[in-house]
Amino acid sequence: MTDQPKKLRVLFCSAVTQNFFDLPPSEVPAVWAGVAEMLKGIRDLPGVEVLGTIDDDETMVGTSPNGWPWTFYILADAPDRETVVAACNLFRITPVGEHRLWRYMRVEARIGRELVIPE
Repeated sequence: MTDQPKKLRVLFCSAVTQNFFDLPPSEVPAVWAGVAEMLKGIRDLPGVEVLGTIDDDETMVGTSPNGWPWTFYILADAPDRETVVAACNLFRITPVGEHRLWRYMRVEARIGRELVIPE
């Protein structure tokens, strides 16, 4: 029997920046399309299992410039650090008009391991 390598437990924390709030309403749909592409990109990375998401945009209004609270979170298992880096890189490479998604959002990935609750 071969031991499977342990997956990394990752919390992707993302925040909307002031650049998003400065957009005219007609340009907002392009950002949301970029966010959808980025989310699907994370979900579809080899070996990634999305365990859950939280979007607190209804109770947190505006930017989160100091890191906490973030706007939305993705909890996932990933096979390795390189995959986590690839997920974060989606913010750098996902097009939004003439810019990239990271103009409007930022991300931080917290990497750890599953905390097992004793029976």
